[in-house]
Amino acid sequence: MDHTLKWGIPPKLPYLKLFQLLVLAGLFYFCSGVIQVTKTVKEAAMLSCDYNISTEELKRVRIYWQKDNEMVLAVMSGKVTVWPRYENRTITDVTSNLCIVILALRLSDNGTYTCVIQKPEKGSYKLEHRTSVKLMVRADFPVPSITDLGNPSPNIRRIICSTSGGFPKPHLSWLENGEELNSTNTTLSQDPETELYTISSKLDFNMTSNHSFVCLVKYGALTVSQIFNWQKC
Repeated sequence: MDHTLKWGIPPKLPYLKLFQLLVLAGLFYFCSGVIQVTKTVKEAAMLSCDYNISTEELKRVRIYWQKDNEMVLAVMSGKVTVWPRYENRTITDVTSNLCIVILALRLSDNGTYTCVIQKPEKGSYKLEHRTSVKLMVRADFPVPSITDLGNPSPNIRRIICSTSGGFPKPHLSWLENGEELNSTNTTLSQDPETELYTISSKLDFNMTSNHSFVCLVKYGALTVSQIFNWQKC
């Protein structure tokens, strides 16, 4: 291939003007839908611009990848510039729908990525193509653990279900025979550095009958669960 891939700290570009161009491009282009890609932390995600281009065209067009309101990558005159936050972990493949690959995903990579292609026309650059990809980065919760906390009062038993280290924000519920039960002292916390969640919930039940409880933790479209069986004496 005869184009040059250049990595490193980007030159001093007129950021404001660049953002204005991208915003104006969005005003004149109707996006029929947003593709969604779901990955877990530390995996790699491939985001497609959904646009094929020849080597000759690559020398003339401008290609911008941005996440929400920040720049990710730009290709101008066939040269690639990656912004510092994505440097050394983001590559582009101009031979495969102008896709980018983000390595070692972080939770902060969650967001909508937009690819904008501009072509020269009558002395200026006009919008040729625009597409968006929504990246969902998750961290899987381990199977929750259930601990017996003893008797807070006669004939009443208390148990606690907990799990940690997952994302996105979870919801915990107790079920018996398919019906949701009322729990006590449900707590949810998030680590400010890793953004990972910890959740726990206590359940009191009557010891005079047999029980089979399910602790169900739902996060996004995924779930993990644990079963606790109680046999009366």
